[in-house]
Amino acid sequence: MLNPSDISALESAVTVALGKVIDPEIRKPITELKMVRSVQVTSDDSGTTARIGIDLTTSGCPMRDTIVDRVKTAVGSVAGIDAVAVELGAMDAAQREELRVMLRGSATPVIPFTQPGNLTKIIAIGSGKGGVGKSTVTANLAAAMAKNGIKVGVIDADIYGFSIPRLLGVTGQPTRVDSMLLLPIAHEVKVVSIGMFVPAGQPVVWRGPMLHRALEQFLTDVYWGDLDVLLLDLPPGTGDIAISVAQLLPNSEILTVTTPQAAAAEVAERSGSIALQTNQGLIGVVENMAWLEQPDGSRLEIFGSGGGASVAASLSRMTGTSVELLGQIPLDVDLRADGDDGVPTVIAHPDSPAAIALTEVALNLAHRERGLAGMRLNISVV
Repeated sequence: MLNPSDISALESAVTVALGKVIDPEIRKPITELKMVRSVQVTSDDSGTTARIGIDLTTSGCPMRDTIVDRVKTAVGSVAGIDAVAVELGAMDAAQREELRVMLRGSATPVIPFTQPGNLTKIIAIGSGKGGVGKSTVTANLAAAMAKNGIKVGVIDADIYGFSIPRLLGVTGQPTRVDSMLLLPIAHEVKVVSIGMFVPAGQPVVWRGPMLHRALEQFLTDVYWGDLDVLLLDLPPGTGDIAISVAQLLPNSEILTVTTPQAAAAEVAERSGSIALQTNQGLIGVVENMAWLEQPDGSRLEIFGSGGGASVAASLSRMTGTSVELLGQIPLDVDLRADGDDGVPTVIAHPDSPAAIALTEVALNLAHRERGLAGMRLNISVV
């Protein structure tokens, strides 16, 4: 049996170990989140036991088993501890309010990406028409960024035609902590979609104000944490959501996805040109379904050629800026099949031509320098 001083030293060591346990949803240490209610070490003839009291954010926390496993692993590694017992509870209303204020920095919900000092790059990915692979491009860009250590989130803003959850393999729902949502994470990407809140097969039949409010709640009610990049998968065209994005996220930039086909390119130009009316930046153009590579190495241009370059050149003329063709993504059966399986092709088949092209675009976007808007400068007025 241990004496009181040895027990005290072990309790201190256990507390230090708990500081290395990361909450799987919030991605912060559970000690920092004040989830550790108690630490008690007892010793008898059968050995030394650490009893850990944990207050989960909600009683129905879907990550409870993961948290328990992480606590047992961390505490069990402390020299001198023979057994670990975890006693679960749930935060009360006051604790949850304290948590929300700590995470948000304010008791009042705000859009974090418009606050002074926020340096998250916001990229709205749009297209003139449906069927060009905009959502597939979005999911793969996000996964490629996350794979390379970039902290990224995705808003599936295509309210009527949401598909991001399937493409990223998200099956769970956000955890609600009163008015704050903790998002599921897939392939290290934080994801929110209206598809997480409606029954399978049920259509979303909303008018403009409801669409605007849904997007606003995705921005204010969600705990996003410290993101490097936020991607928004927009619906096709230039409707309500595109206008709401410009209003709610005036510092966002537009990435236009098209196919090589002339008809698609013409519509994509109109989609990209919305930036002239909303004063958003145009970050560039991605041409999807550029060609199908043949066994002999030749390229079969099923949908024609030149559409992406045409859109980039046209948008450059309209805006008076240089709008680049950032990449051409070839047709690839794996790209489609991997999306159906919920594993982006940049992860499932990273050496495929499509994955290589998408990864190059993703890293180019993530590492672009941004302006000084929102950045705190170390300057004082005298």
